[in-house]
Amino acid sequence: MTIKDFGARVESVWEGLRPMTKKMLVGAMQTNINSLKPKFSYDLQSDWELSSLLSVLEEQINTAEIKKDTEKYTEIKHLADTVAKVLENQTESAEVFILLAERALKRKDYKKIDTLTDTLSSRFSVGEICEIIRQTENSAIRALGFETLATFPTQKLVQMIDDPIYEEIVRNAIEQQAFEYENEEAKQVLEQLEFIDEINGE
Repeated sequence: MTIKDFGARVESVWEGLRPMTKKMLVGAMQTNINSLKPKFSYDLQSDWELSSLLSVLEEQINTAEIKKDTEKYTEIKHLADTVAKVLENQTESAEVFILLAERALKRKDYKKIDTLTDTLSSRFSVGEICEIIRQTENSAIRALGFETLATFPTQKLVQMIDDPIYEEIVRNAIEQQAFEYENEEAKQVLEQLEFIDEINGE
């Protein structure tokens, strides 16, 4: 079975992939996914290409026509799972994390949710986690983002407090540290922020 058998939209996105991305996926399907990082370069374009491919594969998987064809369904699902695994292992993008988390939640794959949550604290910056919270409309994903932010050192959160886009998110995370985790440093920071607000008449 070839890519053409997966539908016109999948074929179109596949043809738009760079050769290095196609090679990476072929390698991922043939070997242990965890060994990819040292062998293949990965960049923001890879994120965009793979997330686009995953989106159209997921659409195809959910069509009635594909569901009736067991062989085709199995092969498309295998490719989709491979693409998702590569993204999970490599991405540092808020948009891609949301895509992967929504996919796992839809499947009620809570083990995958735990794995994705671990990547937030180990690989994502405070800014990207704030962006996940800002962009998603899914309350479960927002909660994951806030829970992860609350595990960061308070001073790392404070560095983002002057960004008007993320200020409210960061304040909420510091409040969570202060009141839910009884973090003394977070309490002191909140007092300082409240004092500044009073001075500024806010």
